[in-house]
Amino acid sequence: MTTPILQVSDVAIHYGGVKALDGVDISLMKGQVHGLIGPNGAGKSTVIDAITGRRPLTRGSVRLAGQDVSKEGAVQRRMRGLSRSFQRTSIFGGMPVRKQVELASYTMGIKDSAADADAVLNELDLARLGHVLAEDLGYGEQRRLDLALALVGQPKVLMLDEPMAGLSAQESRDLAHHLKALTSRLDVSVLLVEHDIDVVFSISDVVTVFELGRVIATGSPAQVRANPRVREAYLGSAA
Repeated sequence: MTTPILQVSDVAIHYGGVKALDGVDISLMKGQVHGLIGPNGAGKSTVIDAITGRRPLTRGSVRLAGQDVSKEGAVQRRMRGLSRSFQRTSIFGGMPVRKQVELASYTMGIKDSAADADAVLNELDLARLGHVLAEDLGYGEQRRLDLALALVGQPKVLMLDEPMAGLSAQESRDLAHHLKALTSRLDVSVLLVEHDIDVVFSISDVVTVFELGRVIATGSPAQVRANPRVREAYLGSAA
């Protein structure tokens, strides 16, 4: 049996009587794009925080490439190859594009940070903008720069929290194309939180649906679309 690159088992985060997450299981196989959907407050962003070590677990475990990382901090997990982006970009507006990607690579301890930066910028079609200040980029280009910062150091797993937020329909399609291509070209697996249902179903190999901190469905896009509870609760006409 193939070992998942990321295995989340029985993960719970409780705050007193509030169960932000309760018994969540997620498996991400190498090379997959795994989409997470559900309404606001369902627990999607919280599970990414749990996986990356930004929130302590009440119970459960997180394993990366077969190794238990549940007790490690966020920085340790990032160094192991567990990377993420946030709903709001984390770019430095007053710094040129290439300089900040190379700096991010350097802080990761990459020996040839220049080559690492070049590879990432080329992958995301940002090399031509290397000299431009981040604040002068278009919003879609800023989202790609944010993705580039998350990709330095060749992470094993990339977790994206609403990467298409604020993008036009065309920009969303372009970024989705880049994400799908990344899984093969950069050998990275993707866990994607996104409200754009069309994007999720178009590029995901597996989709997991959340409701009130619990998983209510997991399967292929076709299986999830056909699930009566999912159709009624989340997809409606989009199904």
